[in-house]
Amino acid sequence: MRGLAFALALLPLPLAADFYTLKGHGGPIMDIASAPDGRIATASFDNSVGLWSARKPEWLEGHEAAVNTVAFNGTAVYSAGDDFTLRRWPGGEIVGRHEGKIVGIAASKSLVATASWDGTIGLWPTNGTVNKSLGPTGSGVNAVVFSPDGLTLYSAGVDGSLRVWDVTSGQETGRLVEHGFGINELVLNDDAGWIAYGAVDGVTRILDLETGGERDFTLGRRPILALALSPDRKLLAVGDGEGYIMVIDTQEWRIAQDFRATLRGPVWALAFSPDGANLHAGGLDQAMYSWPVASLGDQQQMAGTEPKFLSDPDKMGNGERQYARKCSICHSLNPDDQRRAGPTLYGVFGRQAGTLPGYTYSETLQRSDIIWNEQSINALFDLGPDHYIPGSKMPMQRITQQQDRTDLITFLRGATAPED
Repeated sequence: MRGLAFALALLPLPLAADFYTLKGHGGPIMDIASAPDGRIATASFDNSVGLWSARKPEWLEGHEAAVNTVAFNGTAVYSAGDDFTLRRWPGGEIVGRHEGKIVGIAASKSLVATASWDGTIGLWPTNGTVNKSLGPTGSGVNAVVFSPDGLTLYSAGVDGSLRVWDVTSGQETGRLVEHGFGINELVLNDDAGWIAYGAVDGVTRILDLETGGERDFTLGRRPILALALSPDRKLLAVGDGEGYIMVIDTQEWRIAQDFRATLRGPVWALAFSPDGANLHAGGLDQAMYSWPVASLGDQQQMAGTEPKFLSDPDKMGNGERQYARKCSICHSLNPDDQRRAGPTLYGVFGRQAGTLPGYTYSETLQRSDIIWNEQSINALFDLGPDHYIPGSKMPMQRITQQQDRTDLITFLRGATAPED
């Protein structure tokens, strides 16, 4: 692996100020981190982290569910997700664990903080000493950010609170905002004395930490899903659930750019390149897109073609429509399987659950004696994976109507049959 990383490092990334894409993931891009040395880390619904130090990635595998968040801390990469774990790379060892999904990471020189839907904030020392936690907060935590000295932590909650914590004592020292709607994202500019937050109801506001005054850049698109501050702190990028990217000039406090970045679907992830020349973005498409900041809005949109689960349902039969809605984001139908959160369904009929080579299954499926056929697939969606196979990684979902399940099975029978 070290040899591969060294070889990749010899190949240059695309030049800054050019439009480019990084492709290879098999699911939506949930988060992006940019390191001072030019490396890019992408977290994906396909359970993987891509570490891009060249045109081809090094895949960091180990998470057992979607990876929601990723951050650099020196030479290390930290990632966390729906499997409740915080992992450190290289190596991928578990250095932290919550009782709910982890949706945000922040790093200081000595600590990594995790925001979890279990209502707590984890503080994990980078030197391996005993961790501690902040909270419980009474609701899920969506985002965390350290002050530059690492002594203060700000957190954003599902309950709409923007809390301030003393890291040394572990105590909450104040609440800057009680918004009423969940706050999803935070960005701190400590030098200029403000913190920006984005909320479920579409609000984008900048709070003056000294006076408590707020600047409002809400455009009515909801929810706000991503915030990123440029290295020189002159630009604040905002991504929303309707696929737009707004860029705020923080010197003149005006909207400098506002453009539709996706064909359909949200912008989940934003990050600036280390020199501030490019803005990286991710969403439902299986690629990271990077635009030159100088020409934002003049370039192509994310996704050349719509994912199957966003295709026009009126142009599909009912069985294909059920597959598109329930299965396609995690599973492909091809023998040369793409990177996905789940294994390919090619040849699934007659296959024992948990046995396809090359995919990391949960222990539950590895021990299962289920054979995939009409009866077992029907039961899977009738009862829901959480009841039919308790402990599996499959998301909780059901198809309640028998005809819909029958049509799905008929479609899968034809679409997954091995070619003669």
